[in-house]
Amino acid sequence: MQRIRFTPEKLLYIIVLFFLSCNTETEMKKQGNDFSPPVSFNRATVWADSIVKLMTLDEKITFIGGDRVFFTNPIPRLNIPAVMMADATMGVHIRNNFDYQGHNYLYDTVLHKSTAFPASILLASTWNKSLAGEYAQSIGEECRAAGISVLLGPGMNIYRISQCGRNFEYFGEDPYLASRMVENYVTGLQSTGTIATLKHFMGNNTDYFRRKSNSIIDERTIHEIYTPAFKAGINAGAMAVMTSYNLLNGEYCGQSESVINNLLRGQLGFKWMVVTDWWSVNDGEKLIKSGQDLEMPWRIATRDADSLVHNGIVKEKNIDRMVTSILRILYAMNAFSRKQEKGYLEKFSEHEKVALQTAREGIVLLRNENKILPIELPQKKILLTGEYLDTIAGGGGAAEVEGYNHIALSGALKKEFGEQLKIVKHASDAEIRSASIVILSIGTKDHEGWDRPFDLPAELENRILKVAGLNSNTIVIVNSGSGINMSQWYNKVGAILYAWYGGQNGATAVAEIISGKVNPSGKLPITIEKDFKDSPGYGYMPQGAQFYAGWNDSGERKQPIYDVVYKEGIFVGYRWYEKNNIEPLYPFGFGLSYTDFKYSNLKLSKNIFGEADEIVVSFEITNIGKRVGAETAQLYIQDIKSSVPRPVKELKGFEKAIINPGESKAISMILKYKDFAYWDTTKKSWYTEPGKFNILVGSSSSKIELSCDIGLE
Repeated sequence: MQRIRFTPEKLLYIIVLFFLSCNTETEMKKQGNDFSPPVSFNRATVWADSIVKLMTLDEKITFIGGDRVFFTNPIPRLNIPAVMMADATMGVHIRNNFDYQGHNYLYDTVLHKSTAFPASILLASTWNKSLAGEYAQSIGEECRAAGISVLLGPGMNIYRISQCGRNFEYFGEDPYLASRMVENYVTGLQSTGTIATLKHFMGNNTDYFRRKSNSIIDERTIHEIYTPAFKAGINAGAMAVMTSYNLLNGEYCGQSESVINNLLRGQLGFKWMVVTDWWSVNDGEKLIKSGQDLEMPWRIATRDADSLVHNGIVKEKNIDRMVTSILRILYAMNAFSRKQEKGYLEKFSEHEKVALQTAREGIVLLRNENKILPIELPQKKILLTGEYLDTIAGGGGAAEVEGYNHIALSGALKKEFGEQLKIVKHASDAEIRSASIVILSIGTKDHEGWDRPFDLPAELENRILKVAGLNSNTIVIVNSGSGINMSQWYNKVGAILYAWYGGQNGATAVAEIISGKVNPSGKLPITIEKDFKDSPGYGYMPQGAQFYAGWNDSGERKQPIYDVVYKEGIFVGYRWYEKNNIEPLYPFGFGLSYTDFKYSNLKLSKNIFGEADEIVVSFEITNIGKRVGAETAQLYIQDIKSSVPRPVKELKGFEKAIINPGESKAISMILKYKDFAYWDTTKKSWYTEPGKFNILVGSSSSKIELSCDIGLE
């Protein structure tokens, strides 16, 4: 019998190919609300370790940096292919090429379009947990079409200040609301086999020269406000976390052992892959020792990693750990076998429907004097004027998605009102006066990389005041990614519709709400202040600083590191305004409907409970109006007497229900012992202090309809 001889190279190839072929599990699993990958952590670790043993040091070092801006590096000798990533968050940011400093990187993908979904802040305004899952699943399916394995989202930094340029990518000011939306987003996205990347960890709440901002945040605030959404995403099974550009308490997050090993991996229990934000790190030794895994878009801080190893500054086992972590996640999610799947292109029509439904549920009606809305035909003259009439409003930067099948506001309203609608971008005084109703569209262009003022430009502010002065039947549509200053004109107009950034077909939802086909049900995931001086983050920019627009890399290089002191601590958003008795313009959780709701019959399953108990909070909501509508009931708790400062109230539950006229619906929510806890800096853990609490149920943070007390043993 002839003996078969294998060269070392052939043997390595066969071993790797065997492991890849054995990875035949393709079903993405959920355990309750949590996701588990097709290959377990332990099994994927065994495989990754076996590959690391076959790699040379040069191959390992190459592998811990990215390639071609949005790829992992391949290992050709071991038949390990490159894996593609894509930016988010208003859908999949498709790049068929990427230009950087004279280099053009061409990508071969069948996906030359992707659905432009509403912004994440609009998704948060729906307060619809299941819709967050559908939204993310749709995005994951578009990643499958393109052969993209890793989505660089969702974003989940807390809305601390209205001026942050990336607020539109996030889920609002409250950690509980953000957590519930994020966990459903993660399971929805990863059910398609697409890896979710939670970003940006952590304390990245301004984009003003973000690489030079040093967030000073105390321990309790970190745990109560800025990490719960990340923890919820981790518990739901998120498999990647992206670190942020800024420093946290004096160290750059992307290379900080305190941030990554101690906080993220240690205290929050994250065990999968950590990736830097693009061009965000500068110290290879710190990065390698920090718990970081993958430097993107390529090795910059770690370009001398071989010297660090050879000189004994870092150990090869540190590099091995990083390589293992990258290989493990990609193997666990079958990323190496990901192909472009044209069949998913057939689902784009379904994705458009999800985008439209998101806009329908997330647009917030803030004002409706004399029930000017909905506009019921016949109306003699409806005038549409202002901005974003024939273009789609949206945020810029990594989150930007071009979309397709665009529906502009002018076309959407024309479809609803026909010849009764007159469209004039710059309407004259006479045209404004003579109209029965004026629809004035305004907006801001929020963007990654820079912040923008809370105040509108003077020219636009004066335009709104002039139109409102000429015609009190003015409906203002606000297209923005966060709060704006409306104090000078909100009570001079007939209605305000906060449309956020609605995506490629969001204008259809606006038109349907204006005509009454859709009853608005969005609720603010933020507080809108009267003046930015009222904000907890007022004064965050360096003294003498000026706003800028554009990436302004040269300005950032000149800017010294500056401290952003989170002096408000845990009192962010409505917590701040209530603690300081500052009346906002519009409170957290607020949103009007075309119908009215009555709350009644609040009951608790127990009046006193202990650590092992769960409390069922039940009540009824009755639609006492004449239209079917959706109402989001909000459950808050209030610590009557505490040994530490606590907010006046904290959101701990919410439920959205569609209710017919005259119908009553029973709502129930469950509270657990930990829902009453605060972070104890002495114990370094959550602590629930015995005593009395108020249970508060309402339609917003400022409108509590029902209350009762409960005792904790």
